Amino acid sequence: MIGLEDRQTWVQHIKTAHTAGARLRPACEVVGISVRTFERWQANGGLAVGDRRPDATRPIPAHTLTEEERARILAVANEPRFADQPPARIVPALADEGIYIASESSFQRVLRAHSQNAHRGRSRAPQPARTPTTHVATAPGQVWCWDMTYLPTQVQGQWLYLYLIMDLYSRMIVGWEIHASDEADHAVALLKRTALTEGIHALPEKPVLHGDNGSTLKATTVLAMLHWLGVKPSYSRPRVSDDNAFVESLFKTAKYRPEFPTRGFADLEAARAWGHEFVRWYNFDHRHSGIRYVTPAQRHAGEDHAILAARHQTYLQAREDNPARWSGNTRDWSPVGPVTLNPERDAVIRDLQAENKTRWAPEFDS
Repeated sequence: MIGLEDRQTWVQHIKTAHTAGARLRPACEVVGISVRTFERWQANGGLAVGDRRPDATRPIPAHTLTEEERARILAVANEPRFADQPPARIVPALADEGIYIASESSFQRVLRAHSQNAHRGRSRAPQPARTPTTHVATAPGQVWCWDMTYLPTQVQGQWLYLYLIMDLYSRMIVGWEIHASDEADHAVALLKRTALTEGIHALPEKPVLHGDNGSTLKATTVLAMLHWLGVKPSYSRPRVSDDNAFVESLFKTAKYRPEFPTRGFADLEAARAWGHEFVRWYNFDHRHSGIRYVTPAQRHAGEDHAILAARHQTYLQAREDNPARWSGNTRDWSPVGPVTLNPERDAVIRDLQAENKTRWAPEFDS
């Protein structure tokens, strides 16, 4: 913005040059303005009051949030059930209840304006991770991921051991146990119980079980049980934790939950009680970001399509009620397609995703 004194000086120089015979356009170009600007400065008191644009009264955009809507966003975001949730999980939860207040970005702007946009919860911001390896899941019961992690106790140097099996497609925890020792027999018992509860005996093709290269998970008794169940084992590459990143991410979620004891578990029973509650929350309450913020149990049961379709209709209705707030299509609530562990098979995944998107495109047409 050019100050008033500069305006007056430049106009005087341009007038002097123009009086001396210079053409007006080149004279204006020397100081970097157009003839139209020169004329505008001389009209409407431009050389007396200066630039009036900073003090101009501008109309409020039609899509601006009202004070009532801002207050409602703050009230909802600070409800006990949402107090530790980011907008990315609050908005889908409201959509499942048929409620649309504002977009995820609007939630973020309002929370930022009130210094409430810090990371909500104990977990640190996620880091980008490359795609894991080996297999493709297009439905539940095709690929399982399993691993074991240490749980601290209140006795220094003493640990408990959480064995866990997760369905790759739905992210649902299909089997888990906590023990005071790391033994192959515990893994065998977990495999047998999970196979029974998931009914793999009735499946035409048994699932693939992907795990790391730990000695417990590669023990002879474990391999014998896998052979008896008809389950094909798969292992990560040595020293590459990303090959089993889905389970590793689940363990991080578990250990950053508010209920996880920072000083360790008092005993084995306390750890098992925590594990029971965590698995219930993760499977039935946790809206997973990798599957369009539906719960693993909903995706495992095939309910995610109907839920996401209902969210889509809620957004379409919100756009119809207030079209000024929507510059294009609504948020993408189409179901997530195949899940891969293998970056070398990207072409296969693209084909499967294209087939899946074609199948659901009419229902989620914006």
